[in-house]
Amino acid sequence: MDPKFLRSMMGLFATGVTVVSYKANETPAGMTANAFMSVSLDPALILISVRVESKFNEYVKLGDCYAVNLLAEAQLDISNHFGGRPDSSLQVPFTDQNGTPIVKGSLAHIVAKTVDIHKAGDHNLFIAEVQDIQEGQQENPLLFYAGKYRKIDEMVA
Repeated sequence: MDPKFLRSMMGLFATGVTVVSYKANETPAGMTANAFMSVSLDPALILISVRVESKFNEYVKLGDCYAVNLLAEAQLDISNHFGGRPDSSLQVPFTDQNGTPIVKGSLAHIVAKTVDIHKAGDHNLFIAEVQDIQEGQQENPLLFYAGKYRKIDEMVA
């Protein structure tokens, strides 16, 4: 299987955009991710898929918490910053939620405690139990489709 073709085809699945935030040596850190999903409602479990090379793997282990911040359209700069295009002038609006950094201004914040980590090819799957959820801004979500950021133009009835 050609990895570039697979990535291109998987990109045809439209997703929301998140920043997964965590503590790296007691400092707030983050990474942009669209490989996020709900796993179970009872118990409340979520999953993120993280490249093996990501620094996230160094700092988040079993029992550690991370937050999934669902980004709004207005947070494109934050997505870019944590997605490989850092902007030294950007002041990321981190705040603390029960010891876990979250990104203010997001649509929602989900703080979860890592309960399992599975190796899956060139990624690790972090399964976590939801500890807290907060609703944030009431805006349109930032979307990703076919390798580009997108906006909602109209709602389907």
